[in-house]
Amino acid sequence: MSNKKYDYLVFIGRFAPCHVGHQQVITAALEQANNVIILVGSSYRPRTIKNPWTYHERASMIRSTLSPGDHSRVDICPIRDYMYNDDAWINQVQFTVNASIFSNECRSGTLRDAKDLKIGLIGHEKDKSSFYLRLFPQWAHVEHDMNEVVHATDIRSILFQQKNPLYLKGLLPKPIFDSIGDFNKTSEFAELVTEYNFIEQYKEMWKAAPYAPFFVTVDTIVVQSGHVLVVVRDAAPGAGLFALPGGFLEQSEYIECAALRELKEETKIDVPVKVLRGSITKSHVFDHPLRSLRGRTITHAFLIELPPGPLPKVKGSDDARSATWIPFNELRSEDFFEDHWDVINFFVNIT
Repeated sequence: MSNKKYDYLVFIGRFAPCHVGHQQVITAALEQANNVIILVGSSYRPRTIKNPWTYHERASMIRSTLSPGDHSRVDICPIRDYMYNDDAWINQVQFTVNASIFSNECRSGTLRDAKDLKIGLIGHEKDKSSFYLRLFPQWAHVEHDMNEVVHATDIRSILFQQKNPLYLKGLLPKPIFDSIGDFNKTSEFAELVTEYNFIEQYKEMWKAAPYAPFFVTVDTIVVQSGHVLVVVRDAAPGAGLFALPGGFLEQSEYIECAALRELKEETKIDVPVKVLRGSITKSHVFDHPLRSLRGRTITHAFLIELPPGPLPKVKGSDDARSATWIPFNELRSEDFFEDHWDVINFFVNIT
């Protein structure tokens, strides 16, 4: 019979990478609970300088820090971002935790009723990134102050600036320090360094502005017969990723005109502009402060719903390497630039 206070403690984070601060929280959770559920956020996203490692790589990093006796007590699960749907994110977390508990209870042969279990959510409420701690009142809040000296953002900066890796030795558990050393030798890391330098140079260009710049962009979501029109980006950032047709607003044009112009320029879609304009059914402004790594970028998106029938011919042009129609069931968030998958999902609910 265990004398631990909780049956399950849940720890949510991105772990990009898992550092000694995270390790301290996991250790504290194991001391207080029979089982720990670790939810790895921003799963199913492409590699970026903010999220350099896949879910499986991050899960492997976390497991490498566990003692042999703790492996069976820790369940690591992926959760995806829902940038414009907090309810969907909350539902996902609840579902994932319940599924993990049910699976563990089945393995142990106990199958206790959930209302009889003591479940808690561990984290530091004063941490700006831990707003989620207030979203689950059904679970007890277990306060644990993570090591304030360690920040994953600083670790990634040291990596991408290619500073002496020994700077990281005290910030990372040894197995993770070693695995990151191996990652630094890969082509994926080299591409991320290139993207990091591009973003830093982009920000530097605007550094002398008297006020922090705001960028205004436009995007179009063209759907027909269960397909959505996308392009493949031809340049950094996000070269090779799917994106919505779109771009920056020009000084002399209206926002709707800019959206139609970018759509035509990037896809050469074989539909007259008048028909496209008449097929706009919805529009929305997407202004999440962190939607773009380049800086504060606010986009105005237009949903264009074409009548059922053969898909119009398209061809990539301008900033697009290619243009193509993708069936709804083949849209994967890990293939999309920035928040473009979230924007599509906002309009057509592809999850």
